[in-house]
Amino acid sequence: MAGPGKEHLYKVLVIGDLGVGKTSIIRRYVHHTFSHNYRATIGVDFALKVLRWEADETVRLQLWDIAGQERFGNMTRVYYREATGAMIVCDVTRPSTFEAVLRWKEDLDSKLTSGDGRGVATVLLVNKCEQGRKLANGGLKIEQFCREHGFAGIFETSAKDNVNIDEAANFLVKQIMAREHTFQRRIAASDSITAQLDPKRHQPNGCGCLK
Repeated sequence: MAGPGKEHLYKVLVIGDLGVGKTSIIRRYVHHTFSHNYRATIGVDFALKVLRWEADETVRLQLWDIAGQERFGNMTRVYYREATGAMIVCDVTRPSTFEAVLRWKEDLDSKLTSGDGRGVATVLLVNKCEQGRKLANGGLKIEQFCREHGFAGIFETSAKDNVNIDEAANFLVKQIMAREHTFQRRIAASDSITAQLDPKRHQPNGCGCLK
């Protein structure tokens, strides 16, 4: 009989200024619903999304919906702990929320790093694209902005019209997995080098000699 398959559990932060649509994005992604009447998140809220990634591979995403005002408090360090990825959200109709993106990214990077010492995989979501607005910087400059500031990618999203929500999440999962595999390979390579330099460390109890 085949085994139960491989499971991954990833904690993903959804952060950004108040009112950019973080809760709406999560509700659309997890529950396939949209409402204009969400109340502002207080503190942090949670949701779980289960993805059948491959035939024998399952991904469980813990989505942490962190209130927009939390960047000004000390609790983000607790909320960020052990996260493997993040979505930073801004509202295309409110330029000030895009200006705040870097402050969120800096806060994230200052409090959370991955196993290899880098910031965790992060995507930028420019939400409410159904409004027909574009960021004034233009596409090329926005892509350059993402590269310079360590974003893995950028997506124009609409929680209302369900635009690019699944695509952004799947892209982020792929980025998290790629970093995880790279880190595991480095650990394996490090263990191999250590074994060559110090063979006794990997010998069984006793002399480890053949007679």
